[in-house]
Amino acid sequence: MLELETLHVGCNIGGVFINVLAYADDIVILAPSWRGLQQLLSVLYKHTSNIDMTCNNKKTVSMVFKAKLHAKVVADIFPQFSLGNNLVQFVKEFKYLGHMITDNLTDDADIQREVHNLFVRTNILRRRFYKCSMAVKCVLFKTYCICLYDAALWSTYNKGSLRKLSSCYNKCVKLFFGFKRIESLTGVLVETGMPSFNTFA
Repeated sequence: MLELETLHVGCNIGGVFINVLAYADDIVILAPSWRGLQQLLSVLYKHTSNIDMTCNNKKTVSMVFKAKLHAKVVADIFPQFSLGNNLVQFVKEFKYLGHMITDNLTDDADIQREVHNLFVRTNILRRRFYKCSMAVKCVLFKTYCICLYDAALWSTYNKGSLRKLSSCYNKCVKLFFGFKRIESLTGVLVETGMPSFNTFA
């Protein structure tokens, strides 16, 4: 339980001060100022030490989100945070629960991650199941390649990033089912029964 002096250190979201988001053994600490975050880190270190727990220093990082209004930026450079005797590194992007979070609050990096993963999954399935029937391939592709679980979180991104993902999906469908690149996409989707990218994205 957080100490009383830290209750109003977090970020005001909808009138509620939120300073800790936790999922299993992953923790996100939020604060609107350097001093506030350092105070929360000190409290975290104190309580984890009391129960003989430690934070993984290699996975513990800090990120300063860029302000939308540049006129309100007070400083661009901050001293490193400390967690006990360890310094916390600043990063511009970090993968949290499978989702890429960047300091400019855009989703382009996460869309690019999905492009990479789609090519990887398609090539793995193609190598292992190329002799299977069309029906089996359809089930495999729908199960392992059409799973954009975090697409609902995408809100700020370059349209070009989404076009790259759409192009990647179209190429992967043709590649996995053994069609040539020059063949009509509409015909491929009709023959395989696969949805178009705009249907599920």
